[in-house]
Amino acid sequence: MRILTVFLMFLFNTSIVLAQSDSVNFKRAEQETKRIAPGIKLRQVCFRGKSLFKSNQFISILEIKPWRKNKLNIAYEAKIKRVTDDFGIQNQALAAINGTFFDVKNGGSVDFIRVGGQIINENRLEKNNTRAGHQRAALVMKDGELRINGWDGSSDWEQKLDGQDVMLTGPLLLHNDQQVKIDSNSFSVTRHPRSAIAITDNNRILMITVDGRDANSAGMSLFELSKILHWLHCKDGVNLDGGGSTTLWVKNKGVVNYPSDNGKWDHQGERKVANVILVKRN
Repeated sequence: MRILTVFLMFLFNTSIVLAQSDSVNFKRAEQETKRIAPGIKLRQVCFRGKSLFKSNQFISILEIKPWRKNKLNIAYEAKIKRVTDDFGIQNQALAAINGTFFDVKNGGSVDFIRVGGQIINENRLEKNNTRAGHQRAALVMKDGELRINGWDGSSDWEQKLDGQDVMLTGPLLLHNDQQVKIDSNSFSVTRHPRSAIAITDNNRILMITVDGRDANSAGMSLFELSKILHWLHCKDGVNLDGGGSTTLWVKNKGVVNYPSDNGKWDHQGERKVANVILVKRN
């Protein structure tokens, strides 16, 4: 029994040391920073030598300061699909990140979307008539300003959200400065390319992509992604559709991450999606 107790204590202490090491490595990492527009900058950081979560990682973060001219909007196609940069260019945006989950075969979001007060897509519920995990959080935009809400348990929750533009997505990772419990299912624990949007303690909006499915970047579990948001001092944060959809586009720079859908470490592997979140100058 004593040997077992000592062994468990060793494992526990080792996990704490590794977690602290990851936090230190993340905070000390050298970042490449580029100014995109007033109040908007792009930060990118590359972890080599398996220095973050015992893996290589490539992370892109678009940081948007609260400013009256920088506004967020939703762009969508009700049925067809297009690549993220098409949405950005077509809407004369400063930046665009892929949005919520969609019907890969037929197009259109499988989660509730409202734009300009008009409902574009309703939720497609699970077979047992329950919400999917990506229908339990919402990006709510009112007059171009963003907040992130968690599901209140009611069946018509999204209908009552106060905003012209609403996009359900998820799962919720951080809310009101607290880490949210994440289901330990395959989607959550397996490393994938990830996309997220978050709001920091000083009300800056972060659009985040983590590349994956490549030796240069392993991708992250939702538990690892949640830690990244915490280390970035976010108070609210939510997962977006990821995998091959993970794409961050910036005006005059193009796709700045490494989408995985073509199986190559380049900027050409975009997957066609049904909706995106835009940064626009109003």
